[in-house]
Amino acid sequence: MKVVFLGTGTSQGIPVIGCKCEVCSSVDYQDKRLRASIYIEYEGLNIVVDTGPDFRQQMLRERINKLDAVLFTHAHKDHTAGLDDIRSFNFLQKKDMPLFARKEVQEQLKREFSYIFTESNYPGIPRVELNTLDGSPFKVSEQTIIPIEVMHYKLPVYGFRFGDFTYITDANHISEEEKEKIKGSKVIVLNALQKKSHISHFNLDEALALMEELKPEKGYLTHLGHYMGRHIEVSKELPDNVEIAWDGLQLVI
Repeated sequence: MKVVFLGTGTSQGIPVIGCKCEVCSSVDYQDKRLRASIYIEYEGLNIVVDTGPDFRQQMLRERINKLDAVLFTHAHKDHTAGLDDIRSFNFLQKKDMPLFARKEVQEQLKREFSYIFTESNYPGIPRVELNTLDGSPFKVSEQTIIPIEVMHYKLPVYGFRFGDFTYITDANHISEEEKEKIKGSKVIVLNALQKKSHISHFNLDEALALMEELKPEKGYLTHLGHYMGRHIEVSKELPDNVEIAWDGLQLVI
């Protein structure tokens, strides 16, 4: 399995025009974070989790020219706003793009991208195939993926387990039942917005405590906010088996 971090930031973590703080003024490429998303090559399938506003830029940067499915964690715009750009894959692959999301996320997509879901056969609009997630394991082609429900304050969000790899973003609580689905993963990715507590995201201490509880061989932190600080400095505070992910980081699992 190959995993590429397309983006490791959040809309709260994008450098601000005119800001002269250490993150915004950093020249370290590891501090330049697009919106959180991953690309996975899993048993012959090419899958993306979330199409944020930077989706097109991320696809071009990584030179991805084949995509078999898109999985959505939740309906917030920093995870869905780039959906229109799947039309390029429609053109290349000559087929509709399978989307996997819970019903509520599908309804949000239908409102925000209404032109995609009309009965009009207008040429060139994105073509999609909706698949509903209900919390049960599901298949993309012949490969099984396990959804993991986490809470983003009061909003249910899906993380996903692909074999020995688990990806979770936008969470501040995971039930004991859902943790059982994660245990045994060799690699776990968790969101860690900032060092201070937050109403809807794990902070750094909470993410590290959960890594310690779940005990992966390797852990990565993503969905990093503007106030987390610089990659090089925060990395000094982490245990040996946990790293801050950065845009473009590639894993082979």
